[in-house]
Amino acid sequence: MTVIEKAARALCQAQGQDDSALVEGNPAWRAYVPQVITVLAAIHEPSDIMKEAGAEIVRHVGEGESDYAHQSDAANIWRFMIDAMRRDS
Repeated sequence: MTVIEKAARALCQAQGQDDSALVEGNPAWRAYVPQVITVLAAIHEPSDIMKEAGAEIVRHVGEGESDYAHQSDAANIWRFMIDAMRRDS
């Protein structure tokens, strides 16, 4: 199960629907995929706080880099992960 499917099923269930029920021949959760994609687009760019938090991890990989470079690396990791989730759908 992809992350997008997990999120769509969670939204479906949060609306009180059975995510495996068929609606017009498709599982009910599939109707929520566009909302999940919209949310992923909205969170594609990490906040400064998120970049700083991610930089703590990246900092240990390349200790000689500047703080800006660490934050940029962390932001790129976030974007690559989100893009990978989109492709996985």
